[in-house]
Amino acid sequence: MLRGRLLTESLRVGVDLRVPSLRVVRVGRHDVSGSSSTGQPGIWTFLDFEAPDETADDLAQALTDTMTDEPGWYADFEVGGDHVVVFPGRVFRYVKGDNPARNKAVEYGRSVGVPEHQLDWGE
Repeated sequence: MLRGRLLTESLRVGVDLRVPSLRVVRVGRHDVSGSSSTGQPGIWTFLDFEAPDETADDLAQALTDTMTDEPGWYADFEVGGDHVVVFPGRVFRYVKGDNPARNKAVEYGRSVGVPEHQLDWGE
């Protein structure tokens, strides 16, 4: 079962994220005004999800197609031994512990404006 997190603020206005078998397991709103960057809202809605492993590619595509590119958001999930990091228009999938591959995703995140302190997805 794949598991991940999406900040609903990262979705473009007017889009629907539809992935068969995607299940929401937790929704929470949190004040992150102390760590959000310029242009990001101070309150975020965290949506934790899970889905069967075989939906990983469809989920990654659906996320990359529906995410906003301002001001530099990403979503991520784990599937099997892999970590998947999704940016608008770009997906990185690498084996957990593969630091060079992880660093490529981090570097890309920097290049699209994700604040340094938000490039902290777990391994």
